[in-house]
Amino acid sequence: MTDRLNAIDESLLRDLAPQVLAAVTRRFRDFAAAEDAVQEALVAASVQWPKEGLPDNPSGWLIHVAARRMTDHVRSESARRQREELSAAEGSPDQQFAPPADAAAGERDDTLVLLFMCCHPSLTPSSAIALTLRAVGGLTTAEIAKAFLVPESTMAQRISRAKQTIKASRVPFRLPGSRDRASRLGAVLHVLYLIFNEGYATSIGATLQRVELSSEAIRLTRALHRRLAADPEVAGLLALMLLTDARRPARTGSDGELISLDKQDRRLWDRAVIADGTALISRTLPMGAVGPYQLQAAIAAVHDEAPRYEETDWPQILALYSVLQRISSNPMVSLNRAVALAMVHGAAAGLEELAVLEKDTSLAGHYRLDAVKAHLREMSGDLQGAIDCYTIAADRTTSVPEREYLISQAARLAGSDTA
Repeated sequence: MTDRLNAIDESLLRDLAPQVLAAVTRRFRDFAAAEDAVQEALVAASVQWPKEGLPDNPSGWLIHVAARRMTDHVRSESARRQREELSAAEGSPDQQFAPPADAAAGERDDTLVLLFMCCHPSLTPSSAIALTLRAVGGLTTAEIAKAFLVPESTMAQRISRAKQTIKASRVPFRLPGSRDRASRLGAVLHVLYLIFNEGYATSIGATLQRVELSSEAIRLTRALHRRLAADPEVAGLLALMLLTDARRPARTGSDGELISLDKQDRRLWDRAVIADGTALISRTLPMGAVGPYQLQAAIAAVHDEAPRYEETDWPQILALYSVLQRISSNPMVSLNRAVALAMVHGAAAGLEELAVLEKDTSLAGHYRLDAVKAHLREMSGDLQGAIDCYTIAADRTTSVPEREYLISQAARLAGSDTA
């Protein structure tokens, strides 16, 4: 019994969450209410299992508790009417309740269905992220609120609105048809990408990264890749996450301070993860049309393959960014390309590119534009200009570690200029 109790941790509940939610949603046909019931069951498990022991059938226990909560819900007249309306809209009950022939495949399909449902195109990115983390990732509202530094009540309202949007859209619990799948898959990948980025480089607050978010994004993308292994952009996104996350141990110092790519101890990079990511993108690129996630993964692979920063193949990175810029109109891509351009053709070429980007209103006031400008001005020998830009960038970022890094860069140049 003790050994089994030792196995109870957050990962177990998070692995079970989508399976349980899928079973309850399929039975009661009310995603919003089922999601609330499953969250209550997860909370009950986190309290009872450590005291009473792990059940022989953990998922069955959770489904039983959640179904009991749902039974209380459907006793009301309004809930009964809602169930009848949804039943009429979604078709035959026998088809909806039919269990999958292959239980393991059914669980994988259920996770995929939940991802597509939570990443519905009608939701805003912030709402889709929150709903995905709660329904598919198994995180509590409090955990999600903490990760995004907002009050729990604010996050609860955001999730509630997202669920109401899903309910109003009358999305049935099944995979979208082939006609809608491509557009929906794009939304799914975008949400997973945003979750990973927020975990790897947290936009607000005192910590540089939130490992629980980036790890959850990788876990969910792996699950998606297992189901859609033939899709090159799914594989590309997973490869990008792996190749980027492999550098995480070297990104911060002992006090949590940011360490830039050129100063990182590459011996700390996870070479096994880099090998996995490189092998994945190498298999994926020849598969057909190349998309933005594949190109970003290829760029990450070039960085990871360089033994030292000075040996980075910048011409190859510039070529990849040029292709990426043509197929993905994104100001951040253009900003990164300006850096690569400067590394290949000199700081003047990069600054000339930045002068064009400064006219893009979507970049106006963004700290990264000033940070890149500072870096290129330093390369060109304009130390005072670099100091000014580092200071402006520090004032504009909402990330404390990034602010401290930018301030330290300005102080470093001010000291060298005085010397």
